[in-house]
This record gives sequence, C-alpha cells and structure tokens, in this order.
Amino acid sequence: MTESSPANSSGQPPQQRSEELADAHPVRSDVTPTIRGILIIDKDPGFTSMDVCAVVRRKLRRGGAPKRIKVGHGGTLDPAATGVLVVLVGKATPLCNQIMVGTKEYLAQIDLSRTSTTDDLEGLITEVPVAQPPTRRSIESACRTFIGDIKQVPPDFSAIHVGGVRAYELARRGERPPLLERDVRVDDIAVLSYDWPMLSVRVTSGKGVYIRSLARDIGRNLSVGGLLSSLRRTRVGAFSLEHAVRLSNLPDELRQPQLLPVPAEFDRA
Repeated sequence: MTESSPANSSGQPPQQRSEELADAHPVRSDVTPTIRGILIIDKDPGFTSMDVCAVVRRKLRRGGAPKRIKVGHGGTLDPAATGVLVVLVGKATPLCNQIMVGTKEYLAQIDLSRTSTTDDLEGLITEVPVAQPPTRRSIESACRTFIGDIKQVPPDFSAIHVGGVRAYELARRGERPPLLERDVRVDDIAVLSYDWPMLSVRVTSGKGVYIRSLARDIGRNLSVGGLLSSLRRTRVGAFSLEHAVRLSNLPDELRQPQLLPVPAEFDRA
C-alpha cells in the first residue's frame, strides 16, 4: 500500500493547503517597520519644544507610522529661542537623558540696561538707570566668575516642580517660587561683542544651565540690568546646526530613511 499524506478538513494535503493559504494571504512588503531614530531640528522662534514634537508626529503618521508613535525631545528651548533641538522618535525616546548629558553651546545676547520678571523679553520689563556703563574688561572679568562648577537659581518662570506645581504656575499667580540653588557646570563664556547695553556671548555648558539665569546674574554682578534678549543653541553633544533641518523643510510624509540612526554610544535599546 502506498502511504498517503493525511488530509485536512478540506480534503487537501497540508502542503498544498499551505501554498494556497500563502497565495490567499501573501506576506506584505509595505508594512511599516518599527520607527526608531533621531531628528535634529533647527527650531524657529514662536514654537515650543512640544510644538515641534507635534509637527514631527503628524508627519510620521502621514508616512505610515502608528498613530501612537512616540516622539520626545531632549533639552527644552523656550519659544523665543532658536537652534538645535534633538527630537527622538519611537524606541529612541528613552535615550533622552543619555544624549542630553553632552556639552551644549549657545549664542546669547544680553541687554544690560533692563531686567525682567522672566529674565527675558517675555516678562514685565524694568529699565535700570546706569550712570556709568561697565567696560568690556569688567564684563569679561564678571563672566569669568561664572565659569566652572557654580550654584545657580533657576528663573521664577521655569518648568521646575515646586511642591508638585510648576514654578511658572506659581509665578503667574503672583507668588515667588521657593527655588533653591542648583549645582551646574559652565565650561566657558566668551565675549563676542559689546556695545552698551548689548552684550553678545558664546556659552559652553553642561546639562541644566539656564542661560536666562546667567544673563540675570552677570548683570547683578556688574550692578546693572540683565535680561536675555535672544538665544540660539548651536550644539548639543555631537549634534550641531550642521546636522539640523528646519521644520518647514521636512517632507510631509516622514519615514525611517529621513531619521538619523541612534549613535552607537547611546544605543542600549
């Protein structure tokens, strides 16, 4: 007797049935793989960091990413600030803290004739009378006192939690947030130009430094005003403006090939 293959409920041998099922349900080649990577955005003024993430998320969805694709950012930039914003996509989002440990570089313009409740142009501004503007030499000397491991009090209008409430929420209610000094590191402050009352500096720092606070404190050291009138971040760790793209230049349908791979030194996922 010839041995025959057992039949299934359709009466067909398993191999033939499997082939027919494969033909009926072919493996899709258009299934979107898990999205994972980094975008370096040159943020425009007027956008919050979360606004940027929302735009990137919409473009990823148009490109076929899952509806709940994770998009996060490393190192918040205030709405008025511009420059390098690291955006992490998909399974790269848990790497935020690792990436933001690197050195940051900023170009900042400080107005030494005024102060502000927010330490920038967004708050209530007060003119500070100055009989004799400081010299460049005295400014350079003042800047040197903020280089190294220093203590810094964050701005009242900041996102730091105070008793479970954001500091800016207390400040908006007219309350003074009880903010404590924090240990931060400033690697360098280079004076680029000075024409009273405007001071332009390049700041190189570690994580957690508020450039608004630095502007405020430099002014206090000089017994003049001090508010941040403009800020542009030019580098975060290995990522600089050379790697950055404007939001308006991203394709409407964003896909994996447009993302930068996660650098090997951060790749633990």
